[in-house]
Amino acid sequence: MAKSSADDDELRRACEAAIEGTKQKIVMSIRVAKSRGIWGKSGKLGRQMAKPRVLALSTKSKGQRIKAFLRVMKYSTGGVLEPAKLYKLKHLSKVEVIANDPSGCTFTLGFDNLRSQSVTPPQWTMRNIDDRNRLLLCILNICKDVLGRLPKVVGIDVVEMALWAKENTPSVSTQRNLTDGPVVATVTESDLKVTVEKELVSQAEEEDMEALLGTYVMGIGEAEAFSERLKRELLALEAANVHAILESEPLIDEVLHGLESATNCVDDMDEWLGIFNVKLRHMREDIESIETRNNNLEMQSVNNKALIEELDKLLERLRVPSEYAACLTGGSFDEARMLQNIEACEWLTGALRGLEVPNLDSTYANMRAVREKRAELEKLKSTFVRRASEFLSNYFASLVDFMISDKSYFSQRGQLKRPDHADLRYKCRTYARLLQHLKSLDKNCLGSLRKAYCGSLNLLLRREAREFANELRASTKASRNPTVWLEASTGSGQNVNAADTSTVSEAYAKMLTIFIPLLVDESSFFAHFMCFEVPALVPPGGLVNGNKTGYNDDDANDDDLGIMDIDDNDSKTAELAALNESLQDLLDGIQEDFYAVVDWAYKIDPLRCISMHGITERYLSGQKADAAGFVRLLLGDLESRISMQFSRFVDEACHQIERNERNVRQMGVLSYIPRFATLATRMEQYIQGQSRDLVDQAYTKFVSIMFVTLEKIAQTDPKYADIFLLENYAAFQNSLYDLANVVPTLAKFYHQASEAYEQACTRHISVIIYTQFERLFQFARRIEDLMYTITPEEIPFQLGLSKMDLRKMLKSTLSGVDKSISAMYKKLQKNLTSEELLPSLWDKCKKEFLDKYESFVQLVAKIYHPSENIPTVSEMRELLANL
Repeated sequence: MAKSSADDDELRRACEAAIEGTKQKIVMSIRVAKSRGIWGKSGKLGRQMAKPRVLALSTKSKGQRIKAFLRVMKYSTGGVLEPAKLYKLKHLSKVEVIANDPSGCTFTLGFDNLRSQSVTPPQWTMRNIDDRNRLLLCILNICKDVLGRLPKVVGIDVVEMALWAKENTPSVSTQRNLTDGPVVATVTESDLKVTVEKELVSQAEEEDMEALLGTYVMGIGEAEAFSERLKRELLALEAANVHAILESEPLIDEVLHGLESATNCVDDMDEWLGIFNVKLRHMREDIESIETRNNNLEMQSVNNKALIEELDKLLERLRVPSEYAACLTGGSFDEARMLQNIEACEWLTGALRGLEVPNLDSTYANMRAVREKRAELEKLKSTFVRRASEFLSNYFASLVDFMISDKSYFSQRGQLKRPDHADLRYKCRTYARLLQHLKSLDKNCLGSLRKAYCGSLNLLLRREAREFANELRASTKASRNPTVWLEASTGSGQNVNAADTSTVSEAYAKMLTIFIPLLVDESSFFAHFMCFEVPALVPPGGLVNGNKTGYNDDDANDDDLGIMDIDDNDSKTAELAALNESLQDLLDGIQEDFYAVVDWAYKIDPLRCISMHGITERYLSGQKADAAGFVRLLLGDLESRISMQFSRFVDEACHQIERNERNVRQMGVLSYIPRFATLATRMEQYIQGQSRDLVDQAYTKFVSIMFVTLEKIAQTDPKYADIFLLENYAAFQNSLYDLANVVPTLAKFYHQASEAYEQACTRHISVIIYTQFERLFQFARRIEDLMYTITPEEIPFQLGLSKMDLRKMLKSTLSGVDKSISAMYKKLQKNLTSEELLPSLWDKCKKEFLDKYESFVQLVAKIYHPSENIPTVSEMRELLANL
């Protein structure tokens, strides 16, 4: 048999170490598995995993008494035993082996002092039946010897236990209470067996049985004598019994009579008890009825108390403080009283919200008192909103009227004054929180307030813009440049030394620098002040156009908002649409003063539209992310206005160009060719930023009209058309050579003029050459035409193309070739007004004549063979060079 853990000395020492200092002695220690739950039919624990534990039986001597304990040990993290639970064996009332455990190794120990008897006691599982029997026998012996009693044993066969104790003689240490004190004894097999048998026959009964058996002599040889003796004694006993029965009849009668009397008494008592039972049942029913009514009264009392508390809370919520009611219905809106007004608004908002269903139980919502109180609060709200709206509308108008009445707020003669709204905004911010509460109370009331604010501030902004623009124009000194640049009747050098008009552009830039940041700030402040739910786009101290905002008042670092355009955020389209509509009311009309500055600048110098367009475009590109929508619209309208004025100037200039064709005769270079070069030079000086496209469009329109007009004028006199065209195209190239190198648009027209010049030169030179050598080249043309239909050998036999005809033609044409060439030079020089073009034209003419003559010589050599004596190409080139 394997060694039991009960014989493990090392385990015993570990247990003794765990309880060191308690003065207890370990009697027995054994390893077990602890589980909690019930055994199912499958024989497995259902709910919890088994945990390793050690059960140790210990005793402690206290005088003449010995106390016995059952200790539960568990293993700590380091594998060291430590006490977990302690049970006193004097409270052990039951030992039960679990019947559903097939192995029979699981049992429970029931103690009568546990606080919660409803909790299932832990189950202890041994490794085998031997360990279970050792532990249970040790527990039973200790209870018998130390406590003098045994617990109830369930599920264990006592005979089987006795047999096992006989076969196994383990030594188990225990303590016995001897006369001279507790000593440690060894319990052997016989002790264990006796302990079990004592449960079957007591010591006194055993002694009586031995004495009774000792009176008989049980010899094998005396069986018949013993039998006879027993028969005689039996007969004697029966006779004695019959006699006794006969003698005891009076006694029996007396007993029967007593029994009958007792039966009657019992019947009477039963009847009384029945009566008492009925009365007690009625009393019990009365008591139950009284208890039921009492419970109902107690429940009603509790409910009434809770109801009173709830009603007190509801009444507290429905109560309107007198100070708030007075403030809401008739209080002042002075700055000193704003704190009280804000507190009253906060209370009113909270009170209205508290009477709504999410914050108020739905059962209270339909109560008449709640409905009446809600109506009363709504009346207070409407009264306060109406009073506050009227006050703020009048307040905004009074602020603006006060500023308008004071002329020192605006620009005056000789003094440009930057608008300053710091004081206005400071006063408005006093009522910012009031507006927020008005929005939470009644969002619809903000519409009229926004219109009142926009209407009042619009008057101020328009007055400031008008005074500033008037003084700006009055203080700007600039000579007016004529708008007629390309008129045919004026001199060509009229606009070369035009006056400096840069102050006009500077004035326009100053207007934008002052008012665009102001309008952006006003738009942002308006959106923030009037509680528009839009995202903040301009951070505090933000930049406009890459520079510090030009409107640096005291609140430059406040949390003003930039307003996003409507299309930037679809989720708040309605709010942004309302904002931009309000901004239209706020800033509408101020554009007229900007238009006045633009028109004034146009009248002084139309070309300044280019620089103004660049300035506006720079502001517009800088405002795309951080300006109010209306400011971008204003800048866009300004840009359109400037473009319109400049287009007007371009159209007028184009009309001036077209008027040139009405003249009867045009000779030489037209006047608008050099003037356009001067105009283009001045326009390039004015270009700023994005105005390049505007100027290029003007160039395109100017040059297109110039070229079309040039062609029309040339067609009026076809005889001199080529000379007229080549002179003007040459003048165009000469005047725009430098600009064409840096302006791509002008470079394109420069190349177009160059091609037209080459074509005019070619046509004019061809006419001069054919005029002087008509017979020579006409003869060559007839030969070329015939070569398409007949062979070269047949051409000399054609009429008018024989060798004799060739000789006559050469003699008449080349006999005075030097004179013909001189006449060609004079013809070229005769109608040319630009003498500087003559050398280049004469070179082109000589080259063209030599090319044609070389073609003629090759043609003659091919058809008539080199038998004819005609000047060679080298001779002709040398002749041209000597002239």
